[in-house]
Amino acid sequence: MSNFETAFNNIDRALRNEAGCASELDYAEQTSWILFLKYLDDRESEREDTALLEGKDYAPILDTAYR
Repeated sequence: MSNFETAFNNIDRALRNEAGCASELDYAEQTSWILFLKYLDDRESEREDTALLEGKDYAPILDTAYR
């Protein structure tokens, strides 16, 4: 299973357990938002790693509290 599938399944399981969610359509918007945030976090990590390897400073777009 890929990282994407694992992340999606974890999100799906957590949201499905929330009260009032009868189907995936009940939380499709939340799932999309969480996956978008995950994408941003992964991109930030890649950019930070690249800067570190090149000996450059890196200032993340997202504050640590939101990563």
